Amino acid sequence: LAIQYDRLAGHRRRPVLLVRRMLALLAFGLVHLFLIWDGDILTEYALAGLVVLPFLFGPTWAVALGAALSLLFYLAMPALPPLVAFPDVSWLTSHVQAATRVYGTGGFADVLAFRIDEVKAMLTLHVLIFPRTVGLFLLGMLAWRLGIARDAGRHARGLWLAGATGVAIGLVLIVTIGASPYALWPARGAVGAIAASAGTIVLALGYASLVAAAGTDSAGRWLAWAEPVGRMAFTNYVVQSLVLAWIFYGYGLGLFARIGLVDGLALVVAIYVGQVLFSRWWLRRFRYGPLEWLWRTLMYGARLPFRWPLPARHLAGSPPQF
Repeated sequence: LAIQYDRLAGHRRRPVLLVRRMLALLAFGLVHLFLIWDGDILTEYALAGLVVLPFLFGPTWAVALGAALSLLFYLAMPALPPLVAFPDVSWLTSHVQAATRVYGTGGFADVLAFRIDEVKAMLTLHVLIFPRTVGLFLLGMLAWRLGIARDAGRHARGLWLAGATGVAIGLVLIVTIGASPYALWPARGAVGAIAASAGTIVLALGYASLVAAAGTDSAGRWLAWAEPVGRMAFTNYVVQSLVLAWIFYGYGLGLFARIGLVDGLALVVAIYVGQVLFSRWWLRRFRYGPLEWLWRTLMYGARLPFRWPLPARHLAGSPPQF
């Protein structure tokens, strides 16, 4: 959002285009949520994007304050009265049994009806993590404003240090007192929940810092293979849902709850390798992934160029055209 905001500088319809960008994403998300997979994240991203859009037009201190307050509120939630009621263990047990039966053996209509009914339960999870999503959106906006993401090379040393520190602190919180199955001495109540939540955020930020730092020097060439996948992240995300729906649901192979950890990991690697190869092949021929192109077209209200001029002179690593 911050990058798009800067690239639209001087455009008289900048606020309208940014709102249309989020509304188009919301439409994609609702289709994905109800028709493909109710673990959808696009809908939450679109709603969070609409919430943080006004910050793009405000001062940097407001972005920093908004990020801090959102993340602090999220971390404090275990110690506060619950915003929404979480389903109890008996409901979850019966629901998992029903989901295993319907998703593993049901036809498309059965799966669709069950998924739509299940969305109500999923909304509880989305409400609980929404402050974190908003806070991380604002944190990303702040990283762009401060030049950390825009010119990572100048901040490489700080990124390496932040990455190593974040990974270390995050792991310590998660494997010591965080309320999780991986903790050695999990704390009870709100303390354990807060430690686990803080640990996952710090660990993720540390990991992201290390990736950003690695991309600024000679180590970056070892990450170049992943660039086409990232440039088609929207398309790849939805394609993963379509492929896995066919693998797991009853109207496909019906392997829901029948694959172990080793087979599941092999499946993940196989799909990802396939998307690495396909994304590179696709971006040698087209400017955008198909859904990325459709999203931009809906945003601008005009059909954008899709193919590269022939003969293709652009590699997959060339910058996207806006």
